[in-house]
Amino acid sequence: MRTREGLSSVSIFLSVRCCAGCEERPEILNFGIEPKRIGLQSPWQNGVAERFVGSCRRDLLDHVIVLNERHLKRLIDEYVSYYHDDRTHLGLDKKTPAGRVVTKNPAARGKVLSLPRLGGLHHRYQLAA
Repeated sequence: MRTREGLSSVSIFLSVRCCAGCEERPEILNFGIEPKRIGLQSPWQNGVAERFVGSCRRDLLDHVIVLNERHLKRLIDEYVSYYHDDRTHLGLDKKTPAGRVVTKNPAARGKVLSLPRLGGLHHRYQLAA
């Protein structure tokens, strides 16, 4: 996965009780993910990871059939772009982490464009120029 401007590199949080050698697993390293152990008695770190995994599963993986590892990598990369650039977050007051600019329509009858994301699974809507 590529590192996005303004965002830290992608990390995976591993439980303190996780088996030894998890940091060297090829499934983790091939995705370009930096494995990190969560701090002892810091359950909030695991919650952040669980929230993203749950969102990815509900928004994407429950609706597609993954063909192979390369296909999964492409889907996850597209989902991360969608998650940061297009998906609104209630915790950010319905804004995106990348700071997408909201366009206002002065006329009541503006044309709305539908831009497909994740192969048409989700859409981004914006006003036509």
